[in-house]
Amino acid sequence: MGTAQQPLQRVPGLRFQKLLGSGAGGFGALPNLHRYGFMAVWESEEAAAAFFATHPLWQQYQQRAAEIWTARLAPLKSHGLWDGTNPFDYATESPAADGPVAVLTRASIRLTKARRFWRYVAPVSATIAHAPGVRAAIGLGELPVVRQATVSLWDSAQAMQDYAYRSEKHREVIRLTRQEAWYGEEMFARFRVLGTEGTWDDRPL
Repeated sequence: MGTAQQPLQRVPGLRFQKLLGSGAGGFGALPNLHRYGFMAVWESEEAAAAFFATHPLWQQYQQRAAEIWTARLAPLKSHGLWDGTNPFDYATESPAADGPVAVLTRASIRLTKARRFWRYVAPVSATIAHAPGVRAAIGLGELPVVRQATVSLWDSAQAMQDYAYRSEKHREVIRLTRQEAWYGEEMFARFRVLGTEGTWDDRPL
């Protein structure tokens, strides 16, 4: 993963990408050295298909991986910035009322606020995996401790909203992040799930 940045910068049609590590136990501060994420924004479906079908880097990942799960997503709503830009800032069709949605949250945590972040956010983030209507959830990050993200897949937008607005602990964390200015940069994005393939923890999603 650490040597892939230069090859990825030369991939045709790749507009924005991040290689992400994961946390031990799903959302811990310590790293899980066996699970990684690749997030990519493409100029076209054709560019994405060509990369996943033929690029040597992805072929190498396939050879090394015991399991791969891939989701094709279209952004529905996003706000905030990632490295000074919003890579998902374009409109798509609305999802079906009962269609699955994916959610990405990420933040650059101020170093002076990192202790408070991990005290409050990590335990709350871990509850996402057990929320009604969630199919899968994981904590990811660009850098240990201070550049963190979560990705979750939900049965519907309603299930996601029920968790976000009815969980008292979740609402408290949102209040603290604003009140105490924990983040130097943050982003929230919601996606329509166009399709998935592969398995996550030995099961299709």
